[in-house]
Amino acid sequence: MATVLITGASRGIGKASARIFAEKGYDLILTCKKNIEDLKNLADDLSASYSIKASAYVVDQSDADAVLSFTAGLPEIDIFIANAGISKVGLLQDMSVAEWQEIVNVNLSSLFYYCKGLLPGMIQRGHGHIIPVSSVWGNAGASCEVAYSATKGGINAFTKALAKEVAPSHINVNAVAFGYIDTEMNREFSKEEVDAIIEEIPMNRIASAQEAAEMIYGVCQLPAYTTGQIFTMDGGWI
Repeated sequence: MATVLITGASRGIGKASARIFAEKGYDLILTCKKNIEDLKNLADDLSASYSIKASAYVVDQSDADAVLSFTAGLPEIDIFIANAGISKVGLLQDMSVAEWQEIVNVNLSSLFYYCKGLLPGMIQRGHGHIIPVSSVWGNAGASCEVAYSATKGGINAFTKALAKEVAPSHINVNAVAFGYIDTEMNREFSKEEVDAIIEEIPMNRIASAQEAAEMIYGVCQLPAYTTGQIFTMDGGWI
């Protein structure tokens, strides 16, 4: 059976994605930065529930050497879901250089590190899916989230360019740009702020992590001719 690598799998979209792929019979390799006990419990639960192989690892994806060392020891990866990411809300002039660099490294540079490590195997085997998780702010930009928006815009461009580069090797690269999803990252907003956002969303609600995971899984099932796309799921918001 095929194997899926999911980063940031201890919670939110990554956790929900791990469950849906396990339900479909995929083996899982799951990573997180620090919530290893939660991730191990998830891997054990999914292994027992769906008779698949699931393993959990701590990987600092902002560290190139750590990522490349980790990917070098992996079995064949058929699907890579680049889900892990961080955000910081605030004025650009108040952001430190270290904060900017951290967001760029975690959200964008890590995608390069993982793809550099995984692509040789995918190219040799002549198949693979790479699905970076992007954001509507990568499409439109968000005030007070300039660094986050910049990295997600970079992910979109990376997706389109890499898709052209690896299409001859039958590797599909498609990103999913999500709107407001009910995850821990977005729970830092107050009820008033959330209500104001919901008023702007035509569907008049936020999406669940389960819905986001279903979207990611659905992208993997698209015809092989589909590549280099940024699929947006935002309830008609942006």
